[in-house]
Amino acid sequence: MLALAGAVSLAAALLYRPDALERIETALARFMGGDAVLSAGGAALPVTTLPEDAAIDDATPPGIVAPNRGTPSREITGSGYVVAPDIATVFSKYEGRIVAVEVEAGDPVVAGQVLVRLDDTGTRFALRGAYIAGRAAELALEARNITLAQARSSLDRAERLAGRDAMSAEALEAARTTFDTAGNAAAQARQDLEKAKLDIDRAREQMEALTVRAPISGTVTRLDAHVGDTVLSREDSVRENESLLAITDTASLVIDADVAEVNMALLHPGLEGEAVLDGFPDKPFAVEVARIAPVISKEKGTVTLRLSPSSPPPGMRPAMAARIRLVVGEEAGVPVFRGDPADRASR
Repeated sequence: MLALAGAVSLAAALLYRPDALERIETALARFMGGDAVLSAGGAALPVTTLPEDAAIDDATPPGIVAPNRGTPSREITGSGYVVAPDIATVFSKYEGRIVAVEVEAGDPVVAGQVLVRLDDTGTRFALRGAYIAGRAAELALEARNITLAQARSSLDRAERLAGRDAMSAEALEAARTTFDTAGNAAAQARQDLEKAKLDIDRAREQMEALTVRAPISGTVTRLDAHVGDTVLSREDSVRENESLLAITDTASLVIDADVAEVNMALLHPGLEGEAVLDGFPDKPFAVEVARIAPVISKEKGTVTLRLSPSSPPPGMRPAMAARIRLVVGEEAGVPVFRGDPADRASR
C-alpha cells in the first residue's frame, strides 16, 4: 500500500504543482487512515489537520460580498392576462336616431369629447314647447302683479276713507279681501313661472344629451354606433351590445395572474418580479404585486394577483396573455457590489 502511495505521489509531482501535490497527499493519508504520507522523494510528511472551527478563506475579491447561501431564493411563476380596470360602456340617455359618429375604433379620446350625435323630433318639439310655456308664465305673472298693485292702491284709499269715517267697515273689508286674493294669485303665478323654467331646463338637458360625450379619457376599444341607427334610451338598453361604444383607459393597465395556492404564505403586496407578454416575448418588464384576491379558486387551486407594471412595452393592450415570475428571498449566485461607482465601473 505504501508503494502504491509513493507511486501516486511521484506521478502527481510530475504532473501537478506543489500545492496540488500536497492536497493529493493529504487525501491519500485520510484514505489510508494513517498519520503520515510519502512525499515525492519518499520521505514521510506529517498530516496537518485543521481545527473544526477554523475559517476557510473563499478568496472573495475585494468590494464584492459573497452571496448569502443561507437564504436560498424561490421563484413563484404564474400566468394571466392584461386587464383594464377602467372601462366605460357608453349608452344614449334618451332615445334618438344617430346622425353623426365622430370617432373610430382605436381613436384616443378625452373626457367631454363629442362621440356621437343623435336627433329626436319629439325632443326638439318639447324644448320649443317649454320655451313657449315659460314665456306664457312670465306674462301671467306680470298680469298678476298689475292686479296686485291695483288691489294695493284700492286698499290704501279705502283705509284712508275709513279713517275719516267716509267708508263703511264692510267696504274696507272687501278691499282687504281683494288685495289678499290678488297677492295669492301673484304668488301662484310665480310658482307657475318656476315650474316653466324647470320644464325648460329638463327639455334643454334632454336635447343636450342627444350629443353623447366621452365620460372618461382613454381609447375607443369598441364601436357599435352607425349613422342612421335608432338607439334606445339607457333605461331600455339592458344588454351591453345595445350600447354605442366602449372606452378603455389604457394608461392604467394592470395584469391579473393566477399562481398556485401553496405560495400563499410568501405573497404580500409590494413583492416584485418581472413579466413578459406573449406578444412581446423579448421585452420583459418589472411588475409589483398591488393586490391579492380575497378568495381562492377551489376549482384550480390558485389565487389571483393584481400586478402593476413598470415601463411595459408600448404596444401592451387589454386581454394580452402574460407570464410572471416573482422572486422570494436572496438571488443566489449574484454578487452585490459595494463602494464607489467608479470602482464598480473599473471592475
